[in-house]
Amino acid sequence: MELNGHVALITGAGSGLGAATARHLAACGATIIALDFDATRAKATAEATGGHAVVADVADTGAVEQALREGIAAAGQAPRIVVNCAGIAPAARVVGREGKLSTDLFRQVIGVNLIGTYNVMSAATREMLVLDPLEDGERGVVINTASIAYEDGQFGQTAYAASKGGVAAMSLPAAREFAKSGIRVIAIAPGLFHTPMMESLPEETTAAITANIPFPARLGDPEEYAALVEHIVRNRFLNATTIRLDGATRLPPR
Repeated sequence: MELNGHVALITGAGSGLGAATARHLAACGATIIALDFDATRAKATAEATGGHAVVADVADTGAVEQALREGIAAAGQAPRIVVNCAGIAPAARVVGREGKLSTDLFRQVIGVNLIGTYNVMSAATREMLVLDPLEDGERGVVINTASIAYEDGQFGQTAYAASKGGVAAMSLPAAREFAKSGIRVIAIAPGLFHTPMMESLPEETTAAITANIPFPARLGDPEEYAALVEHIVRNRFLNATTIRLDGATRLPPR
């Protein structure tokens, strides 16, 4: 699918991978609907890309549907491209030092990362299904963000790894469901990237993390994630898979 003239809905568009993807796809000619929990950040991305800002907690089904309606009204058409970048990554033991269970945090992470991704995918594909097909019968593409933690989850990442494992596992059954309608579903599993989450770490911690990346021996640039999104959109034969984007990193236990 070409990007020029089509609408792209990006969640988590206010920062990090989402903001980079919004800028990149806008430069390719797409009209951006920038969805973020933070209204100020969503507006900043929309202004930078000439797109439209909408605000929602992706874990809230009703809020997602309302934001999508607002975005479609502003853009004038439904999105053919959806990129789910919204996510959180708090760390916690399954059982804390004082014997306290981390069930509430687990539920929160699953709510944002997994249910939030499902909410957006569900609401957006409902709109895609009624669009006219393009070349090869394609109507749209959904790109979800997993993480290499779904395979290499570290100590304290039980909730995060579980949520991202769910995102990766959705690709095949969702792609099979939407195949007859010409909608593709793919996941990207990023490794360690220059994002606000990583930039908040002490310099020595970042250096230790970077030392574990074989090649190139550095953190990923969000633009590299955005470039892969562009390729997935353009390459119609990519479907139902999870692509690791990690510089050959395999996370150690801690």
